[in-house]
Amino acid sequence: MPSPLVYIGLDIAKATLDVHHQGQAHTFPHDPGGCAALLALLGSLDGPVQVVCEATGGWERPIVQALWAAQVAVSIVNPRQVRDYARGAGLRAKTDRIDARVLAEFGATHHPKPTLVPSATQRELAAWVTRREQLQGLLNAENARQIPGLPKSIARALKASITHLEKQLAQAVATIAALLAATPELAAQAARLRVIQGVGPGTAATLLGHLPELGQVSARAIAALAGLAPFNDDSGPRRGYRRIAGGRASVRRALYMAALSALRCNPVLRPFYLRLRASGKPQKVALIATARKLLTTLNTLLQNPHFIPCS
Repeated sequence: MPSPLVYIGLDIAKATLDVHHQGQAHTFPHDPGGCAALLALLGSLDGPVQVVCEATGGWERPIVQALWAAQVAVSIVNPRQVRDYARGAGLRAKTDRIDARVLAEFGATHHPKPTLVPSATQRELAAWVTRREQLQGLLNAENARQIPGLPKSIARALKASITHLEKQLAQAVATIAALLAATPELAAQAARLRVIQGVGPGTAATLLGHLPELGQVSARAIAALAGLAPFNDDSGPRRGYRRIAGGRASVRRALYMAALSALRCNPVLRPFYLRLRASGKPQKVALIATARKLLTTLNTLLQNPHFIPCS
């Protein structure tokens, strides 16, 4: 009889790694030596293990990549879900050690699926897509600061800053294009996505970089990952508004803008949007529904190579 799966709670901080498994707690330094010690601990355990950790704004990347390299299953879960679980269990105290225990209990209770392991190229692509978004945000802010009446010295400094950011942004866009072109699988996926009118190279790169699950999960699951799945808000006879929540903001923004573009020319999405508006749906509700339909169509495109959309 196979051994049961053991869920390992891993709380990742800048300086430490707190681990909880089967009632035992360990703390390792968050450095190469600590990562090696953690891997040694996991290797000494009997039976299969699955590590449960939270997204921590990037601090989790080195240890998660080390776990993947050691072929250890990892679930990177939403911190808010874990915190809500802790509150539901009556746990108000919060320390790194307690968080590790909560993560282990959350895994044993909810059995989260392992996070898909992206390739090195996908990880690099995701990082460059993030960098492109950062540069675009900085460029937008600098452009907004160009107001009449500024001293000439400030105006010159702003212009120099904008020129520098534009060059960096162009370099990021070129690097993303080169990464896609150098990887046949990603290049084919990007070309497949762009057959849909409204989906440009930027949207395709964002989806491939920040939504690697695209084409590998169900339509409902992919909509939830992007934060485009509406949730019920009913109680007794009351029927509240359905609202979207959570998900990956960068993906949702890209799909929102792609849906706006598709409304001008897409022969499927434009009539879909107009039907919703004619039935009384508010503009933003109809637009979010259009973005979701666009996403599920793209998901089907990558799932089924024989699927031929009407664009």
